[in-house]
Amino acid sequence: MTRIAYLGPPGTFGELAALQYDAGAELMPFPSHAAVAAAVESGMADLGIVAIENLINGSVQETLDILIHETDLKIQAELVVPVRHNLVAKPGTRPADVRVIYSHPQALGQCRKFLERCFPRAQAEAALSTTEAVELALKRNGDAAAIATERAAELLGAEVLARDIQDSENNVTRFLVLGSGTPPPTGRDRTSIAFTFAEDRPGALASVMNAFAEANINCNKIESRPTKATFGDYVFLIDFEGHQDDPKVKAVLDRIRPLCAELKVFGSYPRAI
Repeated sequence: MTRIAYLGPPGTFGELAALQYDAGAELMPFPSHAAVAAAVESGMADLGIVAIENLINGSVQETLDILIHETDLKIQAELVVPVRHNLVAKPGTRPADVRVIYSHPQALGQCRKFLERCFPRAQAEAALSTTEAVELALKRNGDAAAIATERAAELLGAEVLARDIQDSENNVTRFLVLGSGTPPPTGRDRTSIAFTFAEDRPGALASVMNAFAEANINCNKIESRPTKATFGDYVFLIDFEGHQDDPKVKAVLDRIRPLCAELKVFGSYPRAI
């Protein structure tokens, strides 16, 4: 049986993603995405599932930094999970009595409009996960609520006060499955890379992007993160269509490698969308 690590405890969107990927797997909850990666690296788990991007909040910076700086695990697959947030509380809690609302920072950000309109005076408090948020709310004396999944409410005995409170009805989160090795090409793949330059000079980034354009390779996403070494130095990240074993992709990677101080391939994997 495959062992899958995810950001827990049970009831989180990480668990939903793990169930979507393999409902028959042994699911192993961990307190952070960094812990998920460490569990796979140590052999405690076979695969790890981490959130990478949300429709509303954009990229999950913690996961990007783990991929850039902390792990050599490769992306095995991606999943797109619909995200439906609910306001839940201890049974009997009245919305008018809610003074504190707990949730994971991503969930708080995805429900910002609802919170501003319906609970403008409530204090938003960060939790390690949406499930932990429910646990924190249940410990209080009827003046707290949490933003969480309906499953978390059911598991912990909370009452749903409001459903589908996310800012967008089309809200989804993209998750990555991390593991060892590289999946073979499927003909419908995506590759994710990160790279830096030895010096900040005009045209450096353009030279890389031009190589993809001239090879007719579509780049789906580009962003940057600080290198954490020198202020003003950045790591650039690109997601593009194709597999690193495809001759066209391999040629582009060979072309841009001398242009970069460092080039790291996070993996090639089947596209979810």
